[in-house]
Amino acid sequence: MKTLASLLAAAVLGLSAGPATAAEPIRIGSVLSVTGPAAFLGDPELKTLQMYVEEINKGGGVLGRPLELVHYDDGSDATKANSFAKRLIEDDKVDVIVGGTTSGSTMSMVPLVEKAEVPFVSLAGAVVIVDPVKKWVFKTPHTDRMAAEKVFADMQKRNISKVALLSETSGFGQSGKKETEAVASKYGITLVANETYGPKDTDMSPQLTKIKNTAGVQALFVFGLGQGAALVTKNYKQLGLTIPLYQSHGVASNEFLKLAGDAANGVRLPSPAQLIPDKLPAGDPQKPVVTAYNNAFKARWNQDTSTFGGYAYDGLMLTVNAIKKANSTDRAKVRDALESTDLYIGVSGAFGMSPTDHMGLTLDSFRMLSVNGNDWALAE
Repeated sequence: MKTLASLLAAAVLGLSAGPATAAEPIRIGSVLSVTGPAAFLGDPELKTLQMYVEEINKGGGVLGRPLELVHYDDGSDATKANSFAKRLIEDDKVDVIVGGTTSGSTMSMVPLVEKAEVPFVSLAGAVVIVDPVKKWVFKTPHTDRMAAEKVFADMQKRNISKVALLSETSGFGQSGKKETEAVASKYGITLVANETYGPKDTDMSPQLTKIKNTAGVQALFVFGLGQGAALVTKNYKQLGLTIPLYQSHGVASNEFLKLAGDAANGVRLPSPAQLIPDKLPAGDPQKPVVTAYNNAFKARWNQDTSTFGGYAYDGLMLTVNAIKKANSTDRAKVRDALESTDLYIGVSGAFGMSPTDHMGLTLDSFRMLSVNGNDWALAE
């Protein structure tokens, strides 16, 4: 018998019954950061793709053809991502690429997919991935610009106007820094301190000490991902900082709670709904999608879901829907179908893409969360 999780997943996907045929497979290429500093993003992404490719194939595949996932691990190295993207295009002859865990890896792949005219759905956050619009490039996560705006809107409600920014020197962190600086004045925010740290740094106490000694600072906003942002949170606690601590959506994962421990309590951040399926109201259109993904992932891998795995889910489902809509794997037709996606309800939000918007999410699809008792809660 099928598990409840698989039934829910099948209901969400609308899969047909019966095994996939022995027809020529549809090749889904992927380059993910399964190891290295961004591993807690890339690992659930790969597991999600593997799980749903298998599920779709059990249900008959797409257009009567099985999906074949061809994936490589870039080790959180953008140079390797470029090499693997070239291999996917030239040697593996993939029909579409879903991947690019980090913004740096994604941007190293963009020139290749644009030149080869291969549809590419990125799982990374930087706004530069889709702004300006690139013909063959799409993305599923909210942008860093949106994250900064969501955080600043929350600060504005709490009468916070003087903020310290601490950003990672990765592609994601530096794009986030740029976007944060660009939108701060819109919300009446002044950045009274502006520090950086490396993604492989193991102690951010010097930067945090400078911030602690900055006159008038009312809150700290950290723009990073993975282990580095968790270490910042621990150092913040160790130094006895008491100003409100905000993080970006780059830490929207239960793994962050494990890495940061009790130091994470009180942290506020913008996140997709994926982290709080049980806290969504019954009428929320995302609730059945988020719940189905959450149950299926836990049943298969015996671990918690994350927003990063959710980005991969959305990337694959948007691609599958586009192939069905195009009734073809012709790259140009699939690209056009992706671009005309109209209100697809995913775990990250409601997607509505267009020729001028290759992400398709609004600021409302972000939920403002806080950490309370080592668990996520809707921020008050």
